[in-house]
Amino acid sequence: MLQQTTVTAVIPYFERFVDAFPDVNALARAPQDQVMTMWAGLGYYARARNLHACARAVAARGGVFPDTVAGLLELPGIGAYTAAAIAAIAFGRPVVPVDGNVERVTARLFALTDPLPGARKAIARQAMILNADAPAQGRPSDFAQALFDLGAGICTPRAPACALCPWRDACAGNRQGIAATLPRRAAKVARPVRYGVHFCMMDAAGGMLLVRRPEKGLLGGMMGLPGPVWRDTPWTEGEAMEHAPDAPRLRAKWHGTGQVKHVFTHFTLLVDVYAAQISAFPNSIAGQGGEVNYAGEEAVALPSLMRKCVALARASHVFD
Repeated sequence: MLQQTTVTAVIPYFERFVDAFPDVNALARAPQDQVMTMWAGLGYYARARNLHACARAVAARGGVFPDTVAGLLELPGIGAYTAAAIAAIAFGRPVVPVDGNVERVTARLFALTDPLPGARKAIARQAMILNADAPAQGRPSDFAQALFDLGAGICTPRAPACALCPWRDACAGNRQGIAATLPRRAAKVARPVRYGVHFCMMDAAGGMLLVRRPEKGLLGGMMGLPGPVWRDTPWTEGEAMEHAPDAPRLRAKWHGTGQVKHVFTHFTLLVDVYAAQISAFPNSIAGQGGEVNYAGEEAVALPSLMRKCVALARASHVFD
């Protein structure tokens, strides 16, 4: 949960999650929809799918995690950093997990001036020798967590407290007077804009039409409002209406309710939201790839983007 989210935001999610799934076998037995519901709002939903798949893989091994970096890398969703962190902290393997804090400490310690992200491989190679001393090798768990704390509390992104640093004398960046400027970053590229259309349809009983998104891609496997694939150019109303959900006898009258802005890591998404109320959904709607939810959107694992769209549609008073 902490790979892309702050500690403050994670705490309530973490507590609910471990209450629902107290051990790896409980998580492995849970249906994916339940896992996604518990994760909804945290974003980066591939993390939840991978966590669930990982739990199932570990359960298939009798509930025992592999204790080496190589073994951990074979589990779904575990990359180089996570494998090294688990190996060092949980199993005492003498490896160095490289997160943002360790990356910053390493770049300053060795005065590595090439900009990120291109310099990441070189920084990672240098980080691997940080625990070369015998005491560090003997306490890899403590050493890994000390590195994290050094970066978080002393070797901070701005105004590092070099006078308090135990590596002050060994730090090339400090000797050269450039520590606070490292690691350097390449000039930011403007975040591109993409465009989407989503349709919020409800019946008189409060049922809402939802569809499941494809497993691959952003928000993969999540429930959401119907709509076409996002694209790089704006939608006209005529184009949008070609993708409006319909079924025999629905007789939906669509109303434009405005636009939602949602920022992903690599692009900004602008979504035109349309809303329509009908008298009742036909029984055949499920056969057309949709399902009707009567429990309210809070009972479904709707990602934040879809919650924004629903909120905008409800605010339009189309459903009053």
